[in-house]
Amino acid sequence: MTKKVAVVLDNLFEDVEYTSPVEALKGEGYELEVIGNEAGSTVKGKREEAEVTIDKEISDVKADDYDALLIPGGFSPDQLRGDEEGRFGKFTKEFFTADKPVFAICHGPQLLIDTDELKGRKLTSYISVRKDLKNAGATVVDESVVVDGKLVTSRTPDDLPDFNREMLAQLK
Repeated sequence: MTKKVAVVLDNLFEDVEYTSPVEALKGEGYELEVIGNEAGSTVKGKREEAEVTIDKEISDVKADDYDALLIPGGFSPDQLRGDEEGRFGKFTKEFFTADKPVFAICHGPQLLIDTDELKGRKLTSYISVRKDLKNAGATVVDESVVVDGKLVTSRTPDDLPDFNREMLAQLK
């Protein structure tokens, strides 16, 4: 049975932080579904190099339907946090509760703050997010990739080779 990975996405995501992991996952035969605010709508990367159609609306999904979660960076995670009902934070928390892999790069860990699952966890992120992660109880380090249980985090697009390697290792 093919493993299925959920990708949460909104406009102004960091293009390569979506395209590179997705390419790596598809290359290994994983199925992906892009989750957003409105199924069938199109979101664009901040560099306008990638345009992605949303497969499913956040209200219509649950973590039980997926084997892992990918959270690309850019401005997308902050916009997803702006959901008044907190649906993206709740969806992300379901992955922690079910002990399923979560992959977040650059600004992606912003969404993790809304899960209340960071206390005692070790992770990394883009520099401007680190203080918020510390305030949420995480131990934050400046490393290209950090694996804490089934949580994989990285800092920037420069870290994508390490991020993709560890992401795929979690799914094996």
